[in-house]
Amino acid sequence: MDSIRQRQWLLAALSGILQVLIFPSPSLYFLGWIALVPLLIAIARPGFTAPDVISPSGKILAWTTPLRGFFLGYLSGLIWYAGSCYWVFHVMHRYGKLSTPAALGVLALFCLYLAIYHGLFGFLLALAALRPLHGLRRALLLAPFLWVAVELARARITGFPWDLLGTSQVDNIPLTRVAVLTGVYGISFIVVLVNCGIAAALLAPAAHRRRLLPLALAIAAMLQLGVFLHPRALPAPHSGLLVQQNVPLDEEWTPTSLQATFTELAQISALPASSAGDGPRLIVWPESPAPFFESDPGFRQRISGLARQQAAHILVTLVGELPVHLPGGEPAQTNRVALIAANGAWLGHYDKIHLVPFGEYVPFKRIFAFAGGLTEAVGNYVPGNTRSRFEIEGHKFAAFICYESIFPDEVRQFAAAGAQVFINVSDDGWYGRYGAPGQHLNMARMRAIENRRWVLRATNSGITASIDPLGRVVAQSPPFARNTLAAPYDFASVTTFYTLHGDWFAWACVIISLAGLFVRFRFQAGSISS
Repeated sequence: MDSIRQRQWLLAALSGILQVLIFPSPSLYFLGWIALVPLLIAIARPGFTAPDVISPSGKILAWTTPLRGFFLGYLSGLIWYAGSCYWVFHVMHRYGKLSTPAALGVLALFCLYLAIYHGLFGFLLALAALRPLHGLRRALLLAPFLWVAVELARARITGFPWDLLGTSQVDNIPLTRVAVLTGVYGISFIVVLVNCGIAAALLAPAAHRRRLLPLALAIAAMLQLGVFLHPRALPAPHSGLLVQQNVPLDEEWTPTSLQATFTELAQISALPASSAGDGPRLIVWPESPAPFFESDPGFRQRISGLARQQAAHILVTLVGELPVHLPGGEPAQTNRVALIAANGAWLGHYDKIHLVPFGEYVPFKRIFAFAGGLTEAVGNYVPGNTRSRFEIEGHKFAAFICYESIFPDEVRQFAAAGAQVFINVSDDGWYGRYGAPGQHLNMARMRAIENRRWVLRATNSGITASIDPLGRVVAQSPPFARNTLAAPYDFASVTTFYTLHGDWFAWACVIISLAGLFVRFRFQAGSISS
C-alpha cells in the first residue's frame, strides 16, 4: 500500500513537471497530449488491493478518495505554478523591494493559493469515480468538462486565467480553429479529452490495452501534426510603427532624464512617407515605466508636436487623472491609452479596466502592506469602466493594456463592439527575460485567433510583434533593445461565434459537470437503497 501511495505522489509530480514544459520557455507543446495522464493514473491507483472496483478481467482498480484526489491535484498544481510563474519572485524581489526570503514567501503563497484549482479538479474527479462498477469510465468522460469548469472558475473567481491549457496549442493552426466557436476553453477540452483517452487505454485490461493504446496515441499524433500545416500568408496591406522603448523599470526620473528619454523616443518614432498604404499612418508607444502624465502640459505639447511632425496618429500610454479624488485627497489616477491625431489634437482615451493586483493597486492594503513597494512609483490606480474604441480615418481600433490580454471574455467585447484591429500595449520588463514574456505573447495570440483580428502588440522591452488572425507572429522585434517594428496588419469586420457569445462553452461545461456529479450520486444513492 505504501508503494502504491508513493507512486501516486510521483505520478502527480510528473504531471506538474510536464505541464511546466508545455509552456514557454521550454515550449515543448507536444507534451500537452500526455501532461495530465500521470495525474489521471495517480488518482486511479491501478493495482491497489481493495474491494472498490473489479474489472471484467478480474483486475482490481481502486480510485482514491476525494480528499487524496485533492492533494494529488494540489501537488501537481504547486509544481506547475512554481515552474511557470517563478517570475513572481523576480517582480517582488527586484521591483517590490522585498528581501529574498520575503519574495520567496510571496511566490510560495501565490502557488499555494492558485494550486487549489488543480486540487479542486483532482477532488471532483475522484468524487466522480467512486463506486459503482464503471466509475472509472464515467469519471474519465466527465474529466474534460471538469477541467474546463475549473479553468472558468480560475478566470472568473480569482481573476488569473494565466496559461489556460488550450494556449499550449497556439501554434497548431487546424486545432485552434475551434477557438472561434468556443474560445480557448474548447482547445483545453480537446487536450484533456485526449489525455483521458490515453489514461483509459493504460488502465484497461492488457488485452484491450494493446488495441486501445496505439489508437489513443495515434489520435494524439494526428492532432499534433497540425503544427506542420502552414496556410498561406494573409494580406496585410497596412503598416503601423510599434515603438519598443526599452526604458529601465528602476530608472530614477528627473525632469532632465525624462526630457532626454522623450527626445530619444521621438527620434526613432519616424514613419516613412508611404508606410501605411491606403490606411492611416499610425505610431504606437507601449505601456512604459517613464512617468508620462496627461496633465503635464509640456508632455502634451511635445507628443502633439511629434504627431504633427510625422503627420501620423499616435497611441500613447500614460497616467491619466479623473475629476474625482481618493479618500486621502489625492486625485484618482488611471492607466490610460490616449490617441493623438495627426494634427496634434487629443481625440480620446481608454482607461484600463482590469488592474493588476500588487502591481497597479494593493488589495486589502492593511493586510498586504509589505507589498506597497510595488506601487511606490505609480500610486493606486482606479479602474476604468468603459471599453472605449478609437476611430482613425473611418477604421475602428481597440486597445487593451498588458494584463487584460489574458482575459478571453473581456477582449472579445472590443471586437463585439466593432473594433477591426486590436492594439495590445504592455510592459513585460517586470517579468525578466524568460518564461512570462513568451507566455504573455501566446495569450495575446490566442485573443487574435478567437476573434479573427490582427493584433499589434507594442511592449516596453519585448516581445513586440504583429500577430495575424490565425495567431501567427508575422513580424517581431528583438527583445531588450530600443528599436521600432514596422508591423503589417489589415482590418477585419468578421464576427466569430465566440465574439458574439463569449464563454458559452465553458459555462456549458460547468452545467454538464454539475449534472454529471448529480446523476452520479443519484445513481449511487439508488444502488445503495436497492
